[in-house]
Amino acid sequence: RCRDEIVAGGDTIDQPKRINDKRTSRFTGTALLALIVWLGVTSPWTFVFVVGLLISVFLHEMGHFVTARRTGMKVTQFFMGFGPRLWSMQRGEVEYGIRALPLGAFVRIVGMNNLDECDPADESRAYRAQSYPKRLLVITAGSLMHGVIALVLFVGVYATSGRYSETGDVLITSPPAANSPAQQSGVLTGDVVREMDGIVITNRDQFVEQIVSKQPGQTVSVIIDRAGEPVSLNVTLGNNPVDSSIAYFGVASWSLDYVRVDPISAIGYASKDLVVTAGRSVAGVFIVLNPSNIINSVIDEKADPTTRPGTVVGASQLGGEIGRQDGLKGVLLLLASVNVFVGVFNMFPLLPFDGGHAAIATYERIRSRRNKTYRADVGKMVPVATMVVGLLAMLLVVGLYLDLTQPIG
Repeated sequence: RCRDEIVAGGDTIDQPKRINDKRTSRFTGTALLALIVWLGVTSPWTFVFVVGLLISVFLHEMGHFVTARRTGMKVTQFFMGFGPRLWSMQRGEVEYGIRALPLGAFVRIVGMNNLDECDPADESRAYRAQSYPKRLLVITAGSLMHGVIALVLFVGVYATSGRYSETGDVLITSPPAANSPAQQSGVLTGDVVREMDGIVITNRDQFVEQIVSKQPGQTVSVIIDRAGEPVSLNVTLGNNPVDSSIAYFGVASWSLDYVRVDPISAIGYASKDLVVTAGRSVAGVFIVLNPSNIINSVIDEKADPTTRPGTVVGASQLGGEIGRQDGLKGVLLLLASVNVFVGVFNMFPLLPFDGGHAAIATYERIRSRRNKTYRADVGKMVPVATMVVGLLAMLLVVGLYLDLTQPIG
């Protein structure tokens, strides 16, 4: 039997003990069920987001599991959750089950590196004994699965509810400011700005640019759409309350909304947005791991919330808030973005990330020769992996503290 197997997509962990006491097992299971029911009742959209996360975690490990089995590797366990076993069953050589802490999942593959002791009979099926393409496929399958999940979610939302993009209409979203030029000229909530001084207006940025390009006191011709009918107005611009040298109109406007697209276009937009989100996620990884950002986010309450570390607690809070505003489509789009970030973050080229295993496999491939296979000594990487785990622990603690004391939602 292999011992200290490496979790595909995780770190080496000890074998948790099974909960032998049926009463304890039932109590833990009942408590988890009660927590799920409570979440569903008190915050339905948070519940939907959390369920989506759990499904994503399951599919991540399913990616490792299926590719490992298809490439001839021996898999001994597939578990949802960590900690003591609540339930498990043996099917062939694989133990499937659920553990007490729903904080993730893992798949155990034998012989991940030179530190793993393995039965000689299983050596030919060990991860380390496989070819470079097979090892790379298995270790990247989790992150690739996140990409597939995100792509499916993007396409599904775009084709059914629409893509959040420019509508071509600049909508006045609230009553004009008191005594503002807009109020004095008769602009109403729900009006759509079509033209200003003969320039067709199709988005909010263009509308703002047209205003600030004028001078205070200048009269402009504005054509608006009111309930389908064009209305012409002459508006004398005022002085901006913040900077009197800038022209002032006095309305709040918006030009973005969910615009439904056909399935073929949805695939194109989804592919583009997947690449863009992945690029932003790469930059986000370095921002999140920047120690100065971590420290600053704790000591400065006004620190940029987009650079601070976060946890599933904060993400779930945000998911609930977005759900209340945009419904299911908003939650699904957030899940898509989270999947992209997790997939990218997981490929960071250091242990215990999947990217660390991929880097080792690549290094071994480069060092190997036709008549001699090179195997890296993972023991030399333990100090670095320990530092990474320490940094992750700090991110978890700081992120949880911020999520509880300064919730984003």
